[in-house]
Parts: sequence; C-alpha cells; structure tokens
Amino acid sequence: MSYVGPDFDPPQPRRPRRRPLVVALAALVPGALLGWAVYAAVGAPGDAGGAAVSAPGSPSASAPARDDGKKPTAGTSPTAGTTPTAGTAPAASPSPSRSRAAARGPLAGKVVVIDPGHNPGNFRHTAAINRQVDIGTNRKECDTTGTSTNSGYTEARFTLDVAHRLRDLLQRQGATVKLTQDGDRPYGPCVDERARIGNTAHADAVVSIHADGSAAGNRGFHVILPEAVHAGAADTRPIVGPSQDLGARIAGNFVRVTGSAPSNYVGDGTGLVTRKDLGGLNLSTVPKVFIECGNMRDSKDAALLTSGAWRQKAAQGISEGIVSFLRG
Repeated sequence: MSYVGPDFDPPQPRRPRRRPLVVALAALVPGALLGWAVYAAVGAPGDAGGAAVSAPGSPSASAPARDDGKKPTAGTSPTAGTTPTAGTAPAASPSPSRSRAAARGPLAGKVVVIDPGHNPGNFRHTAAINRQVDIGTNRKECDTTGTSTNSGYTEARFTLDVAHRLRDLLQRQGATVKLTQDGDRPYGPCVDERARIGNTAHADAVVSIHADGSAAGNRGFHVILPEAVHAGAADTRPIVGPSQDLGARIAGNFVRVTGSAPSNYVGDGTGLVTRKDLGGLNLSTVPKVFIECGNMRDSKDAALLTSGAWRQKAAQGISEGIVSFLRG
C-alpha cells in the first residue's frame, strides 16, 4: 500500500493517544524492550549500525488516510475484468498424521484467517478492481494492485509468500488456518469480501499482510488497528479492544524476531497506527489487524523484503504475536 498519490484521502488530524492500549502494551514491555534493545545494539539488518528506538506506546491516529492498496502502476498492460471464481482459496490439506499432531497443539480449536493483501492477477482486471464497494463509512475501490520494489518484486508475491510461511507455523501449533485468497482466482477478493471471509469463519484472529509503498528513506513496519466506527454496515466497537491487544502483541514479537524497527514515518515510533478508512477493518466483526512489514520503495527495506530468510522471520514474528494473543 502507499501513502502518496492523488487518489488518496488527505491526512487526518492527530488525535489524543488512547489510554486503554497503554495497559495492553504494558504486558508486552519486557519482550518488546528486549527486541528494541537488540535493535539498538546491533542495528537493523543490512545497516552498519542502529539508532535507538523508544518502546511502543499507544497507537497513533496520525497516519495519512489511504485505501486498502494502490492504483495500477505504470508499465502494466491491464485488460478488462472478468468474473472471479466463486468461493475463497482453501488452505492446503495437511497429511492425516500432521492433522492429528496439529489437533493436539496449543491452538487446537482456534481459527485464524490470513489475508494476503492484493492478488497477483489484479493488474489484469483493473475495471473489476476499480469498481466501488461499501465500506461502511463511504465507498472505495474493490481492491488495488499493490506496490512493488524498484526491481519489480510485487507486494502481491510478498504477501502470498509470507502467508504460506505463517500458515505452516500456525498449523503446527494446531490452529485451523484459512486464506482469503491463494493466487488461484483471477483477481480480488474485494475488501468487503475479505472481511466477510473472516466473519463467516468466526475467526479468533485475522491478520492482513501488506508491504508499504512510501517514499525512499521511510523505513520500518507498522501494525494498523481498527478505529471505533459505527456507520452504515460498519460497527467495529466490539472488536477495537481485542484488535488492539492482537496488534500490540504482533508488534512486540515482530520487532523481537526480525530485528526491524517500528516505522519512522507513521505511528510516532510505536509501530501502531489506528485508522477508520480501511474496509477490511471497518467491516470485520472479529479481531483483525493489518501489518505493513516494511517499505518496498526504500532500498534497505526492500533488501529485507526480498530475502526468503527475512520473510521467514517476519512470519515467525507475526505467528508468535498471534499465538500470544490466542493463548492470553
């Protein structure tokens, strides 16, 4: 996703920090501080050294408003949209022995939905993904193409790769894992359908995986939390609290496992941002967060995002945050 471009909403004013999340983050301070200390001591991967980063605080509402992704980038050759295949992408079926082992895991009985942002085929179906859908507060595009690194590694490829790694880790813990898409449909699903998939599954947690497309020099990850919204079909009030808890746990574990720092351009150094303009969050009735794992347009972040070893760490950090949330 990208924070820049003529088609995105203007920046929203800052709002006072919310006290309830401070309590949730307090429980994460020991682990998170350890991760921050490691980062400060050895620096971000690929850097000669690291700058000290403060421990996370409450979420910031200072992020410029943007949609669930980006417009098609120049250089593509999109064609008119076609009708997507029905249903959602099923997770790969584990072997019987693996299923029995998973059923005995600590997450047995828990359902996790992983939402890989965008779809590799979106750029071929611009007419379809540009159609407007209701997100409660207003109407937005069905979906977008996502961003890419300067060398052409796409966000859609990145999100699917991390989703597969995350699915494997969670299944080993005994969780039932569903993906909103697995690159096996022409485009989409639209943001409203992505929310419905998690709702219909009665998911205990949903994580939407993304990578940002901000300006060079903007670095780090951030987790996007739902703001309290009650408008039209959207009512996030019941999920704001648990989603904040889920997001804080993912942020703390992500920095500890990957060594990456929180975003230096949104979130006031906390790695947490609250937004009300994303249909995938507005329409969710179960705990859900987005994670922007890094900035694809920054060369240092891009070096991490294109590394299979780092993507495994990213999946591990997200997984440990989810496990921590589900186990309380």
